[in-house]
Amino acid sequence: MSSLTEKDRPIVQLLLNAGTCPRCILRFCCVGSQTLYRHPHKDLMKDLQEFLKNNREKEDTVSWDVADPPCKRIRLEPREEGAADVRHNGAIPQTPEAGDGSAAMESSAGKVCNVCLGILQEFCEADFVKKVCQKVNSADYQFTSFVFSVSLPPQLSVRERAAWLGVKQQMRNLGLPLAKDDIVQLKEAYKWIIHPQLSEELGVPADGKSLFEVSVVFAHPETDEECHFLATACPDCFKPAKNKQSVFTRMAVIKALEKIKEEDFLKHFPCPPSSPKKLCDALEIQCNNGAVFVAGRYNKYSRNLPQTPWIIDGERKLESSVEELISEHLMAEFKADSFNFSSSGREDVDVRTLGNGRPFAIELVNPRRIHFTAEEMKRLQQAINDSSDKIQVRDLQLVTREAIGRMKEGEEEKTKTYSALIWTDKAIQREDIAFLDDIKELKLEQKTPLRVLHRRPLAVRCRLIHTMRSEYIDEHHFRLHLKTQAGTYIKEFVHGDFGRTKPNIGSLLNRTADILELDVESVDVDWPPTLAD
Repeated sequence: MSSLTEKDRPIVQLLLNAGTCPRCILRFCCVGSQTLYRHPHKDLMKDLQEFLKNNREKEDTVSWDVADPPCKRIRLEPREEGAADVRHNGAIPQTPEAGDGSAAMESSAGKVCNVCLGILQEFCEADFVKKVCQKVNSADYQFTSFVFSVSLPPQLSVRERAAWLGVKQQMRNLGLPLAKDDIVQLKEAYKWIIHPQLSEELGVPADGKSLFEVSVVFAHPETDEECHFLATACPDCFKPAKNKQSVFTRMAVIKALEKIKEEDFLKHFPCPPSSPKKLCDALEIQCNNGAVFVAGRYNKYSRNLPQTPWIIDGERKLESSVEELISEHLMAEFKADSFNFSSSGREDVDVRTLGNGRPFAIELVNPRRIHFTAEEMKRLQQAINDSSDKIQVRDLQLVTREAIGRMKEGEEEKTKTYSALIWTDKAIQREDIAFLDDIKELKLEQKTPLRVLHRRPLAVRCRLIHTMRSEYIDEHHFRLHLKTQAGTYIKEFVHGDFGRTKPNIGSLLNRTADILELDVESVDVDWPPTLAD
């Protein structure tokens, strides 16, 4: 039974006198009925008044027989072994007369709660819920459920501890034992109240696993400095971090409250805390959709197009890239904030990618639109292909974050096939290159190429040329078809990179060789799944 009992009477009276709101009083009395918290603020005040008026011998003056799931609790002090639990056994001592609570009710009715700073008062009302829903609806997101998150000012934890110590101190003065139950967390009580209202207004259920998040950030400038004494008492808990505007984060404050001694806390902070003049501010109401992932394969037909934007020392070298030609269409259709592009390897700016293309994936961050039919994805693919003759995409589809891992799996083990147009300084005949066709599993040692040494660590990499097939053109030109281990530097295998790749085509032919053109003919990764035309 979720109810207030005679044991709770002094707690109710003391907190009301201190300016605590009814819902925070229920939290401190460890009431776990979600339904009770949803009652209107005025009704709860009236119920508490009736509770204080009624005969103190009655145990169940205010009760709701509602079965609720177990709630999260916040422990304000360690449990002591053998402590008396007056909820379940032991006689209830007589408390001094506290009156009917009318004066406390009148003084508390118009005040901002001294514990929650108004969060369980004004910000549970229908007007605020409508304000949140208006923000959500105006953002024009697609969603079928939502998860609600709330960011609270860190000083709330200080005020909560102060209120608890104030109650504990007063109960001790009255000669009453105090059960060390854990109080209901403010965040959880707030969600109990606001979840049903948001669900009704938005027309979708609240779901802790939803990818669509509605968040509210609260602040209370009037009491911002109330945490500062903790930095003196527990300096180790407050260390600057690059991504934090203030050292007084909620977790740092909680950590300090766990360490500080009770007597030290009482020297610096009033117990119970005083009521503030102003309510909390709802600084931000934000929406965010979980990322959507799109995968496919691309062909690159230009020898003057980088895979990603080519920028050196802040200066753009070429006007576009594969990444941009694909992503600009996806960004527009998904209405996303930003994107992240990844692929199974990459080709140089002057290398074409032919055959069935190179697998790629794009993460679309905070998309407004998330639902696309297979037919809509086909039309999107066609729009990309119609926009440029430099690239084409195929098998464009929605995938999961986990599925992208398959693209990266076994990158060192997969194979690639290439076609290279090679020049030699000395004249060659067909028989001079025929032996290349017989070479299998040729082992290479490749030092990091000079051309990428500015962005790759110096290392010697062992790579395999699985097979080669030569195609004679004239005395100084031939085409070489290669099947290689992924990660092999083909250009360096041809010209040797000043001896940094051994062996190489130049050393095998005993003459100077250079590469004129290179094409990627296939990337042997069976992902993403091939789609029917």
